[in-house]
Amino acid sequence: MSTAAVPTATVRSGQVLADLLPSSRVRDVALVAGGAVLTGVAAQIAVPVPGSPVPVTGQTFAALLVGTALGARRGLLSLALYALVGMAGVPWFAEGGSGTAAPSLGYVFGMLLAATVVGALARRGADRSVLRMAGTMLLGEAIIYAVGVPYLALAADMSLTAAIAAGLTPFLIGDALKAALAMGALPAAWKLAGKR
Repeated sequence: MSTAAVPTATVRSGQVLADLLPSSRVRDVALVAGGAVLTGVAAQIAVPVPGSPVPVTGQTFAALLVGTALGARRGLLSLALYALVGMAGVPWFAEGGSGTAAPSLGYVFGMLLAATVVGALARRGADRSVLRMAGTMLLGEAIIYAVGVPYLALAADMSLTAAIAAGLTPFLIGDALKAALAMGALPAAWKLAGKR
């Protein structure tokens, strides 16, 4: 009796999860558009925060997952598509918002940068273990806040201290939970793909 080996996806160094799909321009366009849509849908999962113009949403979690799963280039393109379409009027920013006047728009700009950085780190294997994934997600969150909080202060005419109190502090526990979800999800996806 012989056993035949079942072929698994070949995982090379420098790959992100999206690279495990057959390569084509159609794939890349679909991934970029899909990442933008995922981020827009996740932004609708919103819980208002008393005293803050910024709600807790699934948007940042989706943006960081998109960057990590698609890689730096496709992640950046996906979040750029999300930002541009939302600024053009599609109501898929947090709580169905759109346009350029929202004081939370800085967080969207931060997501562009964060998706690029976490995508570059994923290409170096940062999404393959729980510990490295934790650091990657925390860095991505820090980048989003580094852009979003000062933008909030300017757009809402707040002091930086008030912007930190309204646009950072209330979100830390939720961000820790989002990071914990990502810490389990992406390394598990690589295990399902067959290799680390």
